[in-house]
Amino acid sequence: MSATLEVRDLYVGYYKDLNILQGVSITAQKGKLTAILGANGVGKSTLLKAVYGFLKPNAGEVLLDGENIVQLPTYQRIRKGIAYIPQQPSVFRWMTVEENIELGAWTFRHDKERIRRKLEENYERFPALKDRRKSKAGELSGGMQRMVELARTLMTDPKVILVDEPTAGLAKLLSEEVYEMLTRLRDEEGITIVLVDQEIRQALKIADYVYVLELGRNKFEGPVEEFTDVRKAFWA
Repeated sequence: MSATLEVRDLYVGYYKDLNILQGVSITAQKGKLTAILGANGVGKSTLLKAVYGFLKPNAGEVLLDGENIVQLPTYQRIRKGIAYIPQQPSVFRWMTVEENIELGAWTFRHDKERIRRKLEENYERFPALKDRRKSKAGELSGGMQRMVELARTLMTDPKVILVDEPTAGLAKLLSEEVYEMLTRLRDEEGITIVLVDQEIRQALKIADYVYVLELGRNKFEGPVEEFTDVRKAFWA
């Protein structure tokens, strides 16, 4: 299950009179992986926070399958099917793997049967986590911790997952595992993914559609196949 996410003419910032994003528009098509690229400070993470409800736009719309959700609080956006994985590691290191995953069931925490079912689904997705379910999350590798975050996110059956710099600080081999996980969620489960990334080469390998932001505005966009020249410009 997935959805189309649209952002239309979005103006948002951390102070009322200072917009980081100035009229940004994107469309993340259902069941596709859309990459948002650009230099540090252009507003990529700000965009995800606005979509998730952490920041209130000064103008513009956020639509999920055509429904404008810009006025909804974050918890209602979660129930509508939007999930968010932040750049900074968000596992609780002193809790077990299973306890961390169960936190994703907060919105239905009284439904024990549903929690049990969603846990088993996640262990089928990520068999390595089942073997470590009683281990402290802080004992896991960085890649495994990202796996725990994905499993926790999937507890709510999201239609759209917003992913911010998923491999920041990870070794190359672990980074490849994370990109494989994201690709699998798109290809096997049809989840819409919006990926913010500094790893341009990797993002272009797995993306279907690409947006490039510059100084808080749209600069380029198009199918990933059209980005040969843009890739050269980035790497020059």
